[in-house]
Amino acid sequence: MKLWEKQALFAQNVALLLQYIQSKGYHATFGEAFRTAEQAKLNAQKGIGIVDSLHCQRLAIDLNLINDEGIYLPDSHDYALFGSYWKSLDKANEWGGDWKPSTLHPHQNVDGNHFQMVP
Repeated sequence: MKLWEKQALFAQNVALLLQYIQSKGYHATFGEAFRTAEQAKLNAQKGIGIVDSLHCQRLAIDLNLINDEGIYLPDSHDYALFGSYWKSLDKANEWGGDWKPSTLHPHQNVDGNHFQMVP
């Protein structure tokens, strides 16, 4: 699959996710979607990201979850239902709420508002 085809599939999955979030009585706003290589490098230097972020390939998005009272929900566990749904849409979909630090990415933390599709 070509990159643009993967990006198009990712965008379709994001649309389905947003509709699902709405159907469950929540709202979502966009956080970061596209990230430049320069920004990814700066984030990695600060320990808040990785150089090879899928945001750079337009295959990742961070969403802000808001409940029906207009309150922003920042905790990863608030996104668990939506992370499960996201993963059900495609075998290449990954949810940041499943992440744990590893030897490859020791500074990686649980990131429940992060949704990505691996190439």
